[in-house]
Amino acid sequence: KEFQGEWEKCKFGDIATGFDYGMNAAAKTYDGVNKYIRITDIDEATSTYTDKDIVSPDGVLKDNYLVNDCDILLARTGASTGKSYLYKKSDGKLYYAGFLIRANVTTHDPYFVFSQLHTHRYWRWVSIMSARSGQPGINSQEYSSFPIYTTSIKEESKIAKLLSLLDDRIATQNKIIDKLQSLIKGISQKIVRFNKPNVRLSECLVCKSSTLQESDVYEQGTYPVYGANGIVGYLNNYNTEGEAVYIIKDGSGVGTVSYVTGKCSATGTLNTLQAKEGYLLQYLYYLLKVFNFEPYKTGMAIPHIYFKDYGKAKVFCPSYTEQLQYARLLSAIESNLSIEMNILTNLSLQKQYLLRQMFI
Repeated sequence: KEFQGEWEKCKFGDIATGFDYGMNAAAKTYDGVNKYIRITDIDEATSTYTDKDIVSPDGVLKDNYLVNDCDILLARTGASTGKSYLYKKSDGKLYYAGFLIRANVTTHDPYFVFSQLHTHRYWRWVSIMSARSGQPGINSQEYSSFPIYTTSIKEESKIAKLLSLLDDRIATQNKIIDKLQSLIKGISQKIVRFNKPNVRLSECLVCKSSTLQESDVYEQGTYPVYGANGIVGYLNNYNTEGEAVYIIKDGSGVGTVSYVTGKCSATGTLNTLQAKEGYLLQYLYYLLKVFNFEPYKTGMAIPHIYFKDYGKAKVFCPSYTEQLQYARLLSAIESNLSIEMNILTNLSLQKQYLLRQMFI
């Protein structure tokens, strides 16, 4: 039977206690005993924290900075303001850092409350609260004022169970994707590691530049235009046809490659690589994904790479038939990866839909 009665609106501080600041201490390498969570360790998308980055601080670890059952951690400053994490018993003994605030929820279902910190309503509130000063930030008193909706503990628990099951499914999907990505990378690295380089990249590839800027493209058009972060707009003409590898030539993502087919264009932040006769572009694309561009980067503030430099590097290119076999294997895995990533997107959209329906 459906639950009866209207939900009640209250403040976060009415149903939670604490709102304590974390421990200010310098971080050091994890000692295998004391776990220590920081803002940067929290992955908002998966509601987890990055175990490999766990650190333990210098000095004495005080138990009043321990994270306990029913605790929600809130990021209070910087670009991460608003991020949250719900403690799990499987985390074990865990201390929290100074840029986090701890709120303890015991009179209501903590997962039900935590879910409301992943809604559009919450992030709009975070945007408003943190934009009032030059440095983004929300203090404990302000967090305690955030509006929370509550109902009977039985109804909260049932909703929390549904959402946590969906989170578990999303976490599983992320693991599937990680394994497929690792498989592609592993095979590509094995090709590089166990075969002697025999041909220079400049002998395999032709490099072209573009002067197209993002300001030159339109929201609608016949052919897509690619920039450093994917499709940035459209045009009714194109500068690439067939297949191409786009490589970011400057900025934070320098050396990142993507494989495209059909008629399209690239902005000036990308170089266009195409294969010469006798070489398979898709095979070279997988090699470039694991290619070490570090020795070829120039520039202090903004790193650059130039084809005239890294084009001198040698890679392993077997016969065209073998290139084709490698490419077919890796593209089959990548096609599967694309399917799994679409499933993850749909699961995330499903969760956002449920959150919008439940917490308007």
